[in-house]
Amino acid sequence: MNDQAQQDALKTPTDLGNKARKDVAEGLNALLADTFALYIKCKNFHWHVSGPHFRSYHLLLDEQATAIYEMLDPIAERVRKLGGTTIRSVKHISQLQRIQDNDAPFVEATAMLDELRADNQQLVKAMREVHEVCDKDNDIATASVLENWIDEAEQRIWFLFESTRTV
Repeated sequence: MNDQAQQDALKTPTDLGNKARKDVAEGLNALLADTFALYIKCKNFHWHVSGPHFRSYHLLLDEQATAIYEMLDPIAERVRKLGGTTIRSVKHISQLQRIQDNDAPFVEATAMLDELRADNQQLVKAMREVHEVCDKDNDIATASVLENWIDEAEQRIWFLFESTRTV
């Protein structure tokens, strides 16, 4: 099967134009890579948190990782609904991700929460950028799910912020 035949085999019918499909799918794939990176970081911190607030932080990070994980399949499936292809490997994720990994052997607990808060803020910014593309291209379905994910990420940001306040 030649390249064009392979592309045609995966092309899902939609009334969105080719440019819209391409632009939204590219934005979603970068968002998917960021979401994978954030999920792994959140689990890393969940596994390695320590200190006087261990139990509450450990549970918070597990809850947040689960919420982030639940975004992965819907993002990828949205790309496929648009007729695009999505991430195929860890290498592909590393090529697209904008959220930085943290491979430090030890990170202080509040520094973990601060870093995750900043990463979630970065994710919200990326989601808003994809939403703008959706608005321009009249992709209301993708815009709608992005709005829910933005709200969920803003809740994570709030919980992380409140968990590190000292006053």
